[in-house]
Amino acid sequence: MSKRVVIVGAGLVGSLLSVYMRRRGYQVDVYERRGDMRLQQYTAGRSINLALSDRGIRALEELGLMERIRPIAIPMHGRQIHQADGKEVYQPYGMSGQFINSVSRGELNKTLMDLGEEEGAHFHFQHRCVSIDWSANRIHFEMEGDKMISTDADLIFAADGAFSATRLQYQLHHDRFQYQQSYIDFGYKELTIPAGADGGFQMEPNALHIWPRKNYMLIALPNPDGTFTCTLFFPFEGDPSFESLQTDEQIRTFFDTHFTDAAGLMPDIVTQYKTNPTSSLVTVKCYPWVKKDSFALIGDSAHAIVPFFGQGMNCGFEDCFVLNSLMDKHGEDWTALLQEYQQLRKPDGDAIAELALNNFLEMRDRVADPKFLLQKKIESKIHARYPDQWVPAYSQVTFSPHIRYSEALVNSMRQEAIMQQLMARPDIETSWDSPEIENWILEKLHKR
Repeated sequence: MSKRVVIVGAGLVGSLLSVYMRRRGYQVDVYERRGDMRLQQYTAGRSINLALSDRGIRALEELGLMERIRPIAIPMHGRQIHQADGKEVYQPYGMSGQFINSVSRGELNKTLMDLGEEEGAHFHFQHRCVSIDWSANRIHFEMEGDKMISTDADLIFAADGAFSATRLQYQLHHDRFQYQQSYIDFGYKELTIPAGADGGFQMEPNALHIWPRKNYMLIALPNPDGTFTCTLFFPFEGDPSFESLQTDEQIRTFFDTHFTDAAGLMPDIVTQYKTNPTSSLVTVKCYPWVKKDSFALIGDSAHAIVPFFGQGMNCGFEDCFVLNSLMDKHGEDWTALLQEYQQLRKPDGDAIAELALNNFLEMRDRVADPKFLLQKKIESKIHARYPDQWVPAYSQVTFSPHIRYSEALVNSMRQEAIMQQLMARPDIETSWDSPEIENWILEKLHKR
């Protein structure tokens, strides 16, 4: 008889994992503390649009699911930078033909739930994990009306997010469990640019729009209905901040002054700002992720990260991909399988957390800096001429799933050190395209 797998959490990773495990022939039950989002009206406010890229796509394509996702995804071929002076600069992603995809979190989650059910997984909603009997692998859930139920499992996967109740149960019963959570001093608020009068997009749809303003920024990602989901990343305190913008006049003046073109597309900006919630941004690191042959953390439960590299979902999907490849290698030896899963994914989870924080500084502070734009032009030229020797950090993370996140972090730090030396040259603006500069970079690359 096949093993019974219980997945706690019917989010993106839990739903995708249900498909993987059903394809392997396991009995799969997914328990979710919230109601079934497919039966509920969407409420704006907490849905940072997702950037589906090659790591996530690889996991979906392995199962033949990408064709079901493509209709709700919009390709974004680069960044459209909206500068403070009103000018716009376009920065393409990677090489020609490379792009990331804007996907609604809610629509993607609903689709993955449907796919899980089509494969034979059973989804149970409004079940909150309250305790686990580790000796019996029995999970206790609380339902509406304080009703309690229990279920047994051969394998338990905690896929219930950054504030995982399942992980907490593991933490309470593991005397050497290491746990760290850290917040940045910035929160986020979702806003929406509506479709135009004709139902079309009011800005370029095939780009990720960024309004970098040094200590804060606004981004916008397109949706299939012609709208853009915007996210304001803003300090909690200080001037300006969520704390300082209180009155209608303060809100309207701030947006008209600092995000003039975007504000012009959102006539109800004051209402949106006051109505939509302000949320925090957390990084979670923990260890261990697994318990013998019967329990594992996966997705945000294991490695919650800030959204500035667009890799939270992609990293979670890659967890599933790696887990599946290890099932090919180890078969039913789940002790060896889970140990290797942890050994491989823990360093990568830590690495993408650091890369995501670094990318926040780049997006917020540097993308509008002329010297940074020149640096990117130089990197792009070297990458085009020597694609096997120099791969920009963004391309390593976003378009190179064969490069582990931990490798990408090491590579990017080395390349950034080279570029900082180069950009410090007083003649760089006139000599950047010369053979001398190219040879200097190659010489630095070859020094180990």
